[in-house]
Amino acid sequence: MFTPSLQINSIFSLFGLTACLMRENESDRLALLKFKSLIREDPLGLLDSWNDTVHFCEWHGITCNPSHGRVTVLNLQSFKLSGSISPHIGNLSFLMEINLTANKFTGEIPAGIGHLSRLETLALSSNSLQGVIPSNLCNCSALTVLRLANNNLAGEIPSELGTLAKLEVLSIHKNYLTGEIPSSIGNLSSLETISAAINHLCGSIPRSLGQLKRLHILAVGANNLSGTLPPSIFNVSTLTVIDFTENHSIHGSLPIDLFETLPNLRDIGLGANLISGPIPVSISNASNLARFWASDNELYGTVPSLAKLSKLRGLLIRNNNLGTGEVDDLDFLSSLVNASGLFRVEIGGNNFRGRLPVSISNFSTSLGHLDLEYNGISGNIPSGIGNLINLQYLNLRSNNISGIIPSSIGKLQKLVKLYLSGNQLTGDLIPSIGNLTRITDLMLSSNSLQGGIPSSLGLLQAVNILSLSSNSLIGSIPTEIFRLSSLSIFLGLSRNNLVGFLPAEVGNLKNLGALDVSENMLSGDIPGTLGACISLEQLHMEGNNFQGSIPSTLSSLKSLQRLDLSRNNLSGEIPRFLEGLDMLQMLNLSYNNFEGVVPSDGVFNNASVTFVTGNDKLCGGSAQLHLPGCPCQKRKPNLALKLVISIISALFGVSLLALFLFLCLFKRKRRELSSISSANQSLLALSYRSLVKATDGFFETNLIGVGAFGSVYRGVITEEEGKTIIAVKVLNLLKREAEKSFLAECEALRNIRHRNLVKVLTACPSIDSKGNDFKALVYEFMPNGSLEDWIHPNLEEGGREGGHGTLRDLSLLQRMNIAIDVACALEYLHHHCENPVVHCDLKPSNILLDVEMVAHVGDFGLARFIPQANNPRYTSQLSSMGIRGSTGYVAPEYGMGSETSTVGDVYSFGILLLELFTGKRPIDEMFNECLNLHNFAKKALSGHLEETVDPCYSRKLFTEKRLTDEVFSEGLTICNFAERALSAQLEEIIDPGILQEGQQTNQALRYNSFRPATGTGSRNA
Repeated sequence: MFTPSLQINSIFSLFGLTACLMRENESDRLALLKFKSLIREDPLGLLDSWNDTVHFCEWHGITCNPSHGRVTVLNLQSFKLSGSISPHIGNLSFLMEINLTANKFTGEIPAGIGHLSRLETLALSSNSLQGVIPSNLCNCSALTVLRLANNNLAGEIPSELGTLAKLEVLSIHKNYLTGEIPSSIGNLSSLETISAAINHLCGSIPRSLGQLKRLHILAVGANNLSGTLPPSIFNVSTLTVIDFTENHSIHGSLPIDLFETLPNLRDIGLGANLISGPIPVSISNASNLARFWASDNELYGTVPSLAKLSKLRGLLIRNNNLGTGEVDDLDFLSSLVNASGLFRVEIGGNNFRGRLPVSISNFSTSLGHLDLEYNGISGNIPSGIGNLINLQYLNLRSNNISGIIPSSIGKLQKLVKLYLSGNQLTGDLIPSIGNLTRITDLMLSSNSLQGGIPSSLGLLQAVNILSLSSNSLIGSIPTEIFRLSSLSIFLGLSRNNLVGFLPAEVGNLKNLGALDVSENMLSGDIPGTLGACISLEQLHMEGNNFQGSIPSTLSSLKSLQRLDLSRNNLSGEIPRFLEGLDMLQMLNLSYNNFEGVVPSDGVFNNASVTFVTGNDKLCGGSAQLHLPGCPCQKRKPNLALKLVISIISALFGVSLLALFLFLCLFKRKRRELSSISSANQSLLALSYRSLVKATDGFFETNLIGVGAFGSVYRGVITEEEGKTIIAVKVLNLLKREAEKSFLAECEALRNIRHRNLVKVLTACPSIDSKGNDFKALVYEFMPNGSLEDWIHPNLEEGGREGGHGTLRDLSLLQRMNIAIDVACALEYLHHHCENPVVHCDLKPSNILLDVEMVAHVGDFGLARFIPQANNPRYTSQLSSMGIRGSTGYVAPEYGMGSETSTVGDVYSFGILLLELFTGKRPIDEMFNECLNLHNFAKKALSGHLEETVDPCYSRKLFTEKRLTDEVFSEGLTICNFAERALSAQLEEIIDPGILQEGQQTNQALRYNSFRPATGTGSRNA
C-alpha cells in the first residue's frame, strides 16, 4: 500500500522524466530545422511539411521510436534536394539510419556524424560531396552499411575504418580517393561487400583481404593498383564477384584451380592488366559463371570447353595471344550453344585460326554483340546468321572469310554496326542490306565484292559511315545514297570500277566529314553542289576522268583539310580562293591540265603539302614549287586603250591628294590583316569538328570557366603520340567586342613566347554545324586552375576536376613564387618584346597554374601594343574600348581618360600582390569609402599582421613575420607609386636580378631575393 509521501515522490519523478524527454525531443526538432535551413532547393516540395503545424515525427522522411519519441531514421533518398549537410545532424543522437542517396548535396561530410554511436546505416551515395572521409566514423561502432559512392571525395581511405567490427558493406566507388587500400580492412570479419572501383587508389591489393571469409563482392577496378594477384584472395570461397579490371599494372597468372576454390563465382573481371599464362582448365566446371572478362592482357594457349557454362552471358577475351594456329582453335565457340542467356562474345585481336563454326547460328537469340575481328579465321559466313535476331553488333573484319554475304543478314533488323571489311568476300552486294534501317556503321571495304551498288542502300536512314572502298563494284553511283542526310562521318567508294557522273545530289550531304570517290572511272564536271557540303574536312577525287574547271562554290568549304584532285582531266586556272581555305593542310592538283599563274599564299606557300606536278602550262607560284616564271605578254595598244590611259592620267592628279589622306589608314589595316594571316599560318590547324569531339560537343561537364567574351572548355585531343589535354576558349560572337578580343589575342600571342605566359596551341576560325561563324583559341591546359580558385575557392565546386575548394592552403613560399612568376611575365611584356605589350586585365582569374604550381599569365583579349618612341617610359596608346580592365584592378587614371600604359599593369600587379597575401578582393564587401585594400594592408605594418594576412596561412607566420612585413611594404610601395602614374616601371620596383634569376633557379629559393631595389624608382615611391 502506497503512502501519500511515496505517491507524491512518484508524481514528481514522472514529471521530471517527462520534462527531460520534452527537452531531448525539442533538441531533435531544432536539429532537423537546422538541417532544413541549409537546403537551397527542394523542387518536389517534400520538406514543406517540416513546420510547426505538424509534430516532427510526422515530417516527410522522418521516423521516430514510438516509445521515447526520438528520431531514429532520416530517409530523404531521391528527393532532388540541393544544399549542404548541416553539422547539427550530429545532435540526433538516437539516429540509426541516414539515407540521403541520389540528391545534390555538396560540401563535406560533417564530422558530427562520427558522434552517432547508434548509427547502423550511412548512405550518402550519388551526391556531389567533397573533402575526405571523416576518420571519426570509426566511433560509429554499430555501423553495418557505409555507402559513399559516386561523389567527389578525395584523400585516403581512413585506416581507422578497420575497427568497425560490424561493418558488412563498404561502398566508396566513383570518387577521387588516393593512397593504398588499408590492410586494416582485412580485420572486418563481417564484411560482405568491398566496392572501391573508379578511384585513384595505388599500391598492391592487401593480402589481408584473404581473411574476409564472408566476402561476396570485391570490386577495385579502374584504379592504379599494381603487383601480383594475392593467392589468399582465391581461397575466399564465398566470393561471387571479383573486379580487378583497368588497373593496367596487375600481373601474374591465374591459379589452375581458380574455379574450384571459388565455386560460387558469377563474375570475374581481369581486363586491361598484365596477366599472363593460360585460361585455367577449371573454368570448364564453373557452372555458376555469368561473365569472364579478361580482355587486353597477355593470356595465351587454347580456350577450354565452356559447354557446362549454361549461365554464361559474357565472354570477353579480346586482345590477348590466345590461339595456337590449329584448325581446332575455335572449338570452344561451339560449346557456347548451351549458354541460353549469352549476350556478348568478344574474341578479336588474338591468334585464332580455323574455320568459322556453323554452330554460331545456334547461339542464343539473346546474343547482342559478336566480335571476332583481327584473327586468321577462314570459312564462310553461315547462312543461319539471320537467326540471331537481337544482334546489334557484328564484327568479322580483318580475317580470311570468303564466300558471299548471305541474304539472311537482312533479317538482323536490330543491327547497328556491321564490320566485314578486310576479308575475301565475293559476289554481289545483296539488296537485303537495305533492310538494316537501324545501322549506323556499314563497313564492307577491302573485299572482292562485284556488281552494282544497290539503290536499296538509300533506305539506311541512320547510317553515319558507309564504306564500300577497294572492291570490284561496277556501274554508276545511285543517287539514293546522296539523299542519306544522316551520313556525317565518311562515305567511301574508292578503288572500284564505278562510271558515270558524280550526281549533283551530293550537295545534300551537308553534315558529311569525308568523301572519297578516288580511283574509279567517274567523268564529267565536278558538281558545283559540292560547295553545299560545308562540313567536309577531306575530299578525295583523284584517279578519275573528271574534266572542266574547279567550281568556285568549293570556296564555301571552310573546314576542308585535305583536297586531292590529282590524275584527272581538269583544266583552266587554279582558283585563288584555295589560298583562303585556312584549314587546308594538303592540296594535290598533280597531273591535270591546269594553266596560268599558281597562287603563292595560303597552302601554296608550303611546297611540302602542295603538289602541282604534271601540269605543263603552270608558271609562277612559290619558289619552292620550282615552276618556270610567267612570261610578260606585250600587246599593241589600240585607240580605246589610249583613251583609257589618258582618262586615268587626268584623274590621277585629282586622286593623289585623297589617296595621301587615306594612305596611313590603308597601311595600318594591311599590317593588321597580314599579322592575323601570319598568326593563323604559324599555328597548328584544328577543325571545328575536332574541337567538338575533343570537348564532347562542348558539354557542360567540360566547362571550366566563363569570361566576358566567351567560355573555356576542357578537351582531349587524341594523336598518334597519345592524348593531349587542352583548354578551348570559344568566343561568343554575339557580343560586340568578341571579334576584337579574338584578333587582339591572335596579335598578342603571335610572336611572344615566355615560360610564364599561357601557351597558345592553335586558333580555329571556322563554321559551326549550323553554318554560323565560329572562332576559338586552343591553349595548353593548366591542371591547377586559376589563382582565383586558390585564393577564393568556391566550396560548392571544390570537388570537381579543377576545383580547389578543399586545397586552398597556399604556403607563403608558393605565394612568393607566384608573385615572382607574374613579375617575370610583365617584365618580358614591357621590356623584351618588339613593341611593349600592355596586358590591361591583370587579375587572379587570368593567372593560371600548371602542375608544378608555376604561374602563367593568360587572356590577352584586352592587350594593347605600344610603339617604341624616344622615351618609351612615357609612350602610350589610346584605348578604343573605354576603360580597359576589371573593377578593382584597373588603374584609377584610366577612369579619368588617361592613356593605356605599362604603368597601369604595374598598378594591377600591386593590387594582385595585396590580394595574394591578404586573401581579400579589392571589391570585398568589407571595403567602403573609409577602408580599402591599401589601408587594410597597412594594418600589417602596425602590429596587426595576423589580422591582415590570409587566414589560411596566418598560423605559419610567427616564424616569418619579418619577411612578410617586407612583402606588404613592397606591395604598398608598388600600388602607391603606380597609382600616381608618374614614372613607375616594373624593373624599378623589383630588383631586375630576381626577374632573371626566376627563370634560371629553382623557385623554392627565389623568395630570398624578393626585395625593393635601390634605384631611383624606389626612392621616388
